[in-house]
Amino acid sequence: MKGIIYARVSSLTDRQNTDRQVEDLTKYAEANGIEVVKVFSEKVSGAKKNAERLVLSEALAFAEANEIGVILASEGSRIGRSTWEVLETIKRCIDKGIDVYLQKENIHTLRKDGTTDPMMCVYISCLSMANEFERENIKFRLNSGRKLAIEKGVKMGRKEGSVKTKEEKEKEYQSVLKYLKKGLSVANVLKCCRADGIKVSERTIWSLKKEFIS
Repeated sequence: MKGIIYARVSSLTDRQNTDRQVEDLTKYAEANGIEVVKVFSEKVSGAKKNAERLVLSEALAFAEANEIGVILASEGSRIGRSTWEVLETIKRCIDKGIDVYLQKENIHTLRKDGTTDPMMCVYISCLSMANEFERENIKFRLNSGRKLAIEKGVKMGRKEGSVKTKEEKEKEYQSVLKYLKKGLSVANVLKCCRADGIKVSERTIWSLKKEFIS
């Protein structure tokens, strides 16, 4: 069976990468006779809607166009921000006869005969809802801490003088801007920068595109 790997981390900095996810899923594929034909990795906030997860959209389209039997992901939260988006992604795959394997939960959405496993879909719904509640709790705690800090006189945001001028950014990110001016997508610019050893986040590329190209 042919499969693809989709891996995602929330941090847009270099503190996190998808290497561990890819390595673990590759080992699973090798142990279960799955030929991984392509790996899709992206750095995008877990708060982003699926429509804003460009690499996820690319992975789904690739799977549909290339007779992929299974999409491998580390956990349910990787393929959707909310319960409904996770289920929407899974339904799209099921409608095309594509299995989705979630390693953390150790579940497949399709049985070996290609039929849907309804209990697994219920299980995924419950897990996704629990993850969603936890994100809301974290958001509440962060906002409470921020409010308390402001009340105590703590200054929030960037330090004074830390905002770069347009000229400074143009000079610092000239290599990134070179790729953007060629019409490359943000995802492809990020890949080129990584290949060149340039440390830049996806968020920064989006910001540069908006300021200099759009």
